[in-house]
Amino acid sequence: MNKLLLLERLQNERDAFELLLNRIGFTRQLTMKGVAGGLSIKDLLADVLTHEQFIGDRMAEILHGDVYAPSASFTALENFQAQYGYPDYESPLMEKDKLDYLVAEKYKNIAFDEIVEQELAAYSNILDATRQLTHHQLLDHDLFHRIGEHTYRPYRKASAAIHRWLKKIASELK
Repeated sequence: MNKLLLLERLQNERDAFELLLNRIGFTRQLTMKGVAGGLSIKDLLADVLTHEQFIGDRMAEILHGDVYAPSASFTALENFQAQYGYPDYESPLMEKDKLDYLVAEKYKNIAFDEIVEQELAAYSNILDATRQLTHHQLLDHDLFHRIGEHTYRPYRKASAAIHRWLKKIASELK
């Protein structure tokens, strides 16, 4: 893969995700629990946000010559979350596909519009960093894979949960 392909794929995945969110539209529906377990679309978007913040911060570290090392102990994992405000998603101690209810709890009193604003800023930071990094930096830090893991994979995961929820609502209305 090259940088242009990555940026195109990222934008296509992003467009599909935004289209789905725009289709739902009503703020009341976006904050209703039950989309994925006890989570709302707002909670799922907060999860997307924290994944994007995670990879955006790692990319900024690479641009500044800093080195990230995944948390190797539970103490380090807790310290990472306390320092950054989101989980160390690449730590081997993290359950990869589990929705993080701590993230939902952290964002429960934050308005949906503010989460959207922060998420758009995080996404923009990822795009900017991707453009600044060289092809070799992207390869050396496995960013072609890692960016996808923290952007369009969470988009797809959230979208799948939202589609299941929409089908459930539609079948209940019949």
